[in-house]
Amino acid sequence: MVTGWYVERRPDRSAKAVIAVTLLALLLVAVVPVALLAGVVMMLLGHVVGGLALFGGSVLAAAIGVALAGVSGMRHLRKLVSGSAFRFVRLDGSQNTDVAEPEGDEYTNVVQLDSSDYTEVR
Repeated sequence: MVTGWYVERRPDRSAKAVIAVTLLALLLVAVVPVALLAGVVMMLLGHVVGGLALFGGSVLAAAIGVALAGVSGMRHLRKLVSGSAFRFVRLDGSQNTDVAEPEGDEYTNVVQLDSSDYTEVR
């Protein structure tokens, strides 16, 4: 029975943090076009430095948010893979990689072919 795969799991605190940081990064990236529009309007009204600062600040915030989400996501993924979160369960003994293969012609259900049964494709 493969009970390890069917256990209902809820995200732990670090998974919730990764989700929150990712949503924040998506929100910051979605705000960049709005900030560009607001910056253009400010520049048309004569506040050129303020418009450029608004747009540049929004791009910088979005870049920092995406980088932070990437770093926290990779750290969480490494923790999942290196920990006991993935329990590999063998279904039967035939899938055991430690068992040596049979020697010679001891394989069952093997069809022997000679050169007349196939053609060479070039």
